[in-house]
Amino acid sequence: MQKSSKLLWLFISFCGLSSHISAQSFYDENTVQTIQVYMSQSNWDQLLDNAYATTGDYIMADSVSINGTVFDSVGVKYKGNSSYNANQVKNPWHIELDTYKDHDYQGYKDIKLANVAKDPSFLRDVLGYKIVRQYMDAPLANFTNLYVNGTLIGLYSNTEAISKSFVKDRFGNKTNSFFSCSPPAGAGPNSTDLPTLEYLGTDSTNYYEAYEIKSDAGWQDLINLCDTLKNNTSAIENVLDVDRAIWMLALDNAIVNLDSYIGVFSQNYYLYQDDYGRFLPVIWDLNESFGTFSNTGAGTLNSTTPKQQMSHLLHSGDANFPLISKLLAIPTYKKMYLAHMKTILEENFTNNGNYYTMAQSLQNTASASVQADPNKFYTYAQFTSNLTTDVSSGGPGPQGQSIPGITNLMNGRYTYLMSQSDFTATQPNISNINVSNSSLVIGNTVTITATVTDEQNVYLNYRSQEYAPFNKIEMFDDGNHNDGVANDNVFGADIIINDLTTHYYIYAENNNIGKFSPARAQHEFYTLTATGGITQGDIVINEFMASNDTTAADLDGEYDDWIEIYNNSSSAIDISGYRLSDDITDLSVFAFPSGTIIQPNTYIIVWADEDLTQSGFHADFKISASGETLYLTDASQTVIDSIAFPSQNTDETFGRFPNGTGAFQTLPATFAAENNTGSTASTNELDKSSTFNIYPNPAKDYFIIDVSNNSIENKKLVIYNANGQQVYSSAIQEKMIIRTDQFNNGLYFILVGNISKKLLINR
Repeated sequence: MQKSSKLLWLFISFCGLSSHISAQSFYDENTVQTIQVYMSQSNWDQLLDNAYATTGDYIMADSVSINGTVFDSVGVKYKGNSSYNANQVKNPWHIELDTYKDHDYQGYKDIKLANVAKDPSFLRDVLGYKIVRQYMDAPLANFTNLYVNGTLIGLYSNTEAISKSFVKDRFGNKTNSFFSCSPPAGAGPNSTDLPTLEYLGTDSTNYYEAYEIKSDAGWQDLINLCDTLKNNTSAIENVLDVDRAIWMLALDNAIVNLDSYIGVFSQNYYLYQDDYGRFLPVIWDLNESFGTFSNTGAGTLNSTTPKQQMSHLLHSGDANFPLISKLLAIPTYKKMYLAHMKTILEENFTNNGNYYTMAQSLQNTASASVQADPNKFYTYAQFTSNLTTDVSSGGPGPQGQSIPGITNLMNGRYTYLMSQSDFTATQPNISNINVSNSSLVIGNTVTITATVTDEQNVYLNYRSQEYAPFNKIEMFDDGNHNDGVANDNVFGADIIINDLTTHYYIYAENNNIGKFSPARAQHEFYTLTATGGITQGDIVINEFMASNDTTAADLDGEYDDWIEIYNNSSSAIDISGYRLSDDITDLSVFAFPSGTIIQPNTYIIVWADEDLTQSGFHADFKISASGETLYLTDASQTVIDSIAFPSQNTDETFGRFPNGTGAFQTLPATFAAENNTGSTASTNELDKSSTFNIYPNPAKDYFIIDVSNNSIENKKLVIYNANGQQVYSSAIQEKMIIRTDQFNNGLYFILVGNISKKLLINR
């Protein structure tokens, strides 16, 4: 596999459990990676210190070798806050392979190396992320030996960067609002501007010192989230993935990760806004998890015992932590939180449970490299002991600070929490999940039933698109929902199968606590698979241009590569989630957004220009004029059409003839119109035709179509927008006045018979 971004879907029929899984050798937990940096400057350390203290810019390394693969001219710099010190040899590094040249290693461009300054066990980062990834999207992590000019600097934890590549990989998009929720200048004892998600008014400058924006725009989206959290929590699910946020809070609390949202600085997480307007939290920086950091923001936990007994409802009544206090004030969200935390505890932290086995394996992998590390902050003996035993000396932290042994902390924490009334309360029990139909076809209605006891309410959550929010409907035990007889503890609900794949999970709650099935929902879910939908050949790649000089411009007036998609069928087809790509290893490069409908016998244009900020459909790749392969897939990433093509000439297209069904051949361009072999001039030439006129052009309130040539065949007017979607059709008259208030501003293509012209509407 080339990239960890390749999401392997487990499509298991009916009650099959599904999730995202990634595999990548660069983050293989069983292997210590080797990175060698070569810098010609003998004073490289001073240069990096100076850059850290002043501009924060990268310094060019002559080369960087990763496991033997060499890249020249690479950006490097020191990073970190409290873990950085100009007087120490082993500082954290950020290696950016594409600062100066377009390098990547197995698809990765940003490499984040933490120096393990506060962790005698060397395990907290890698073990913490391994646990977190069971329940929400989070970075991959492992160990790396770093050398500079042939000298070993030491063993680092190597954590996948939360970059635009990361969010594209996990969430299917990388151009939406994106924030690092840590103060850009770093957090410290005197910090007052913190990413608490408190509402600070409508002026975006009030948020600049607490959050670092990673997208081109988005401050208003962040402000709207904070405003909604404070003033309108009934609408919070419109702007926040609440379930994911609850998982984050439960995980931070369970593993006593106080250098996080739940601690004094409310930091070390990211927010990325999905295509549905919801911010998705991602946990970052676990080097002080498992009780290393001690300040909750409401006091300092100075020893292991108070950390073991830290309240699972920490800050639930504190307005300074609105993500906790506002969410947990809503009874259902609190019950979800308790259910998630109980799952974390039971699946990992029974005395010397799964986490201990994970930790032992990681410790064995790192052992020889820790022993060889010349600049480690703790002794090898402390490394071997801190998995189980508290360490009270060494490292850069305050003298005498006790760092809990991981099992000492977590065994005691499990025992304490599981004795609390919130977790001794009887949970609902969900079993015997069944689907009414074993041969699903798109358009079918299907009943999902489950046996649920000790419940008050039961809900079915489902979706048909990979990244979409789950819809929530109530399940009933009333005998009227294909659930058998009333009051037999069998609950039922009906859903319509709208796509090849449907994801679902069940949530039940009583007066005290909730329960999910599967337990790790919504990160994991059950999957239904269906047949039907489109017939092969209904939706096709119909025409494309790999070298567009003068033929057709997008809404920004740029002549870019374009791909025309055509609906051969007699019905409108929803192509939400369908994808286009020129890379067989990554079929998800471009996805049509939710709500994309292609009408029968009409076209959609996708601009292949790598410019995702422009209006219309723009894909994050360009077509190679020297020849390659294009792939069109459905929402499940099954290839439904593809074309391997030779080198292309400028302003000529490669298209199907006959239109929609024929073999591909070189054609004159017929942008968003029926393909032909030359009887119709190219779009550029058609604009010069006098067979009909459009005026005024640009149009403001109206435009007139004046047909002056009665020899036009097929007296029909069709108007397409710049994406090739039909927006208007009518029988043609000699002179037609059409008002513009039914159109959006932008570029349109007017087709009368086989003659096409452009119109700009600017009201």
